[in-house]
Formats: sequence, C-alpha cells, structure tokens
Amino acid sequence: MLRIHQHEAVTCAEGIVQKAGRDSAIYVFIADGMMIDTGPQIIADDLIPFHQEASFDSVVLTHSHEDHVGTAAWIEQHTQVPIYIHENGVDNCAAKASYPKYRQLTWGIREPFTALPIRATIHSRTLDWKVLYTPGHAHDHIALIHEGTGRLFSGDLFLGIKTKVILQEESIPLQIDSIRLVLSHDFGAMYCAHAGYIADGRTVLQQKLDYLENLSGEICRLHSLGLAENEIQAHLFTANLPIVEISEGEFDSLHIVRSVLADKRKEEKSC
Repeated sequence: MLRIHQHEAVTCAEGIVQKAGRDSAIYVFIADGMMIDTGPQIIADDLIPFHQEASFDSVVLTHSHEDHVGTAAWIEQHTQVPIYIHENGVDNCAAKASYPKYRQLTWGIREPFTALPIRATIHSRTLDWKVLYTPGHAHDHIALIHEGTGRLFSGDLFLGIKTKVILQEESIPLQIDSIRLVLSHDFGAMYCAHAGYIADGRTVLQQKLDYLENLSGEICRLHSLGLAENEIQAHLFTANLPIVEISEGEFDSLHIVRSVLADKRKEEKSC
C-alpha cells in the first residue's frame, strides 16, 4: 500500500520495500502535472492504481536505476505521456534490465521502455523547471529545480547526511561537485526519492556537502601518512553493514575511499 502525503502542492506517494533486512521508502512525486520518477516494479500492484488515478502529462526520471524506473514501461504501454531522462540514460532504458540478483529481488525487474532526452529546461503545466546534470551517484543523474517556488527534486543526490557505503561505480568527488552546483541555486524544500519531503532542504544538503568534503579531506590525509585503502576504510568506517555482504561488495565503504583517492591521483597527474 502507498502512503500519500501532500506538501506545497506536491503529491508524494511513498512506497515501502524490504532492503537489506529493513524497510526502505521510495517515493514517486507529482508536481504541476509532472511525475518525477515511477517507483520500482516490485510494488507495481500499488503504483499502477496510483498512476491510473493521478493526473499527469509528463514523466521525468532522475536517473535509470531500477527503483526509479520500474513502472515506466507500464506508463508507456498504457498512456500517451512522454517520459524524459538525461541523454546518458536513454539507451539503458531501452535495453533489457541488467543488474544483480539481490537488486532484482529488492526492486523487481523493470521492463525496457522508450525515454526521450531531456533538455536544459522542462515545462510542466504552468512552470518552467531547470534541469541540473548531477552525476556521481549515476552517470545519468539529474535534479529538477524551480527557484520561484523554491522546490528541488533531488533524486538520489541527498539520501542522508552521512554516506556510509556507495556502489562501485559511484564517485564521491562528482557527488560533491553536483551538490555544489545545486546549492548555487535558490531553493528551500527538497524532495528526496528515499527521504521524502524535507522542508529545509538547503540546510541538510549543505550538511551533506560539509560531511563529504571533510570525509574526503580525512581520506587524503590518512593516505598521505602512508595508510593503504583498506586501512583507511577500517579507520573511518567501523560499522558492519548488512548491505555489503548481501551485495557481495557492490555496495561498500571501500568504494568511497577508492573514488576519493582516484580523483586525487588524477589531479596530481594533471599538475
């Protein structure tokens, strides 16, 4: 069952799935006739009735991960509503889903669908939204912002203040750059795909930036003292999180350390 919340004329549909042994929230938003993300296939039985009853003229996907695009194929098959994503995600959406078994069990298996490349702005019924390219979590990640209303749809850019694990392909330095870009714009409320509505989004996103910058600085400091990647990991990340074992290392704190040091080496080579 979906839980429906209303904030600032935004409909927030909250679904719950079991992830790494605990409940995890995933949101679908509708603002001014525009749907942001479509939720995972695993809760399609709840989402499809929501789609049937909701009023929306377009769908914008913040990125192509399966928990965000899981019912996009149903929308394509049963409506005439266009679906948009960053150009880097178009081919991925059209291809057969390919991701590990544990993610299939958590989020379901999404069907291929056709998505159109989004431009630098997108018009909902009455508003023009800026489309900000925000890679780091995914190569096709975007955020949507309307400075007039102060609303930010952040996809998976935020998630929480303290990042403990990331996917192997993620980049902390790119996430830092993306958060800085978003913070250079005027907004108040943030709508996060997993944390939901956050009234003072700017404050918590700034806190995440501060955390990642400080963490990156500490990783580089420890590396300069001669510590190896796994030693830095053991020093900074002491918790044993179930997702590391469940994902067979696809999620791990070690990827945080490696992404920071890879960027550091790249900078040193360019000097």
